[in-house]
Amino acid sequence: MRAALAALTALGVTVSAISRFYRTPCFPPGAGPDYVNAAARLEGPSDPARMLALLHRVEADFHRVRAERWGRRTLDLDMIAAGAAVLPDAATQARWRCLPAEDQTRITPETLILPHPRLQDRAFVLVPLADIAPGWTHPLTGRTVGDMLADLPDESVDGVVPL
Repeated sequence: MRAALAALTALGVTVSAISRFYRTPCFPPGAGPDYVNAAARLEGPSDPARMLALLHRVEADFHRVRAERWGRRTLDLDMIAAGAAVLPDAATQARWRCLPAEDQTRITPETLILPHPRLQDRAFVLVPLADIAPGWTHPLTGRTVGDMLADLPDESVDGVVPL
């Protein structure tokens, strides 16, 4: 994780905050060993697509291969949000946010969706995010990171363990 952040820094991205590192169950369940998750506040290209391209470049440098959706991976750098930006538009973001679970594993968006459409469902995203941006508010739902975290089942949150 630290090496990935250093690689982003070498590409001109500033890391202005980083959460603690957490051991989390792999996702999807049964897909491999536990993961290490963290959240970082990055400052770089103002265009979210350019920032995502830098994240993907670093993943490739760490031998990330995108063979299957949610398959095993050496590194997974997700863009969770870009301030209050909603991409590509509110209706598309809401459609992906409300996508039934059975469709999520087989359908991949063709464009960047921000905020990440399933951030509200994932303790492994929200717990680290609460370290660095507890008051960030989802621009469409009006829910803060703390609100979304409080909505998750205790067993999901308990599975996110500080290292």
